[in-house]
Amino acid sequence: MIEKAKSVKESLTEMNELVLPNDTNVLGNLMGGNLMRWMDIASAICAAKHCEAHVVTVSVDHLTFQEPIKLGDVVNIKASVTRAFNTSVEIFLEVFTRGVLQNHAHKSNQAFFTFVALDDRTMKPKEIPAVIPESELEQKLYEEAGIRREFRLVVSGRIKPSEATQSKDFLNQ
Repeated sequence: MIEKAKSVKESLTEMNELVLPNDTNVLGNLMGGNLMRWMDIASAICAAKHCEAHVVTVSVDHLTFQEPIKLGDVVNIKASVTRAFNTSVEIFLEVFTRGVLQNHAHKSNQAFFTFVALDDRTMKPKEIPAVIPESELEQKLYEEAGIRREFRLVVSGRIKPSEATQSKDFLNQ
């Protein structure tokens, strides 16, 4: 039986990291793989809170590296559920950075991660609660999540392009 639907704010997750020398490349910039790891952790926490289950990463979409993150910067990662499907949940992440002595942060990266919830006993996918979008932005991300999901399914070969009806509607606007 599926649990009751949950609001986005119930699983909102925020994580902070300090970029140390071991996290950087020879140019003194945070290595992309380290940022992806931090994003995966923050989004997994968010997904697990929403699903009330262990989750596994299924995909990473639209990860952008808009500008370098420097040694000594503070990285703030915000993760929120955009939409839950039967057994999978999409998480939107935004990455903000600031110098450790600065008060103003700016957005430097964003991505969408998808997770599947697992049943503790069988380790098979389990049904999860729906998402209740409350703000305009949450509603927009919720609606667009269906299109992103279809693209993921087409790219992975799980559906044919002709079966991607939401994407066709979106592209034909």
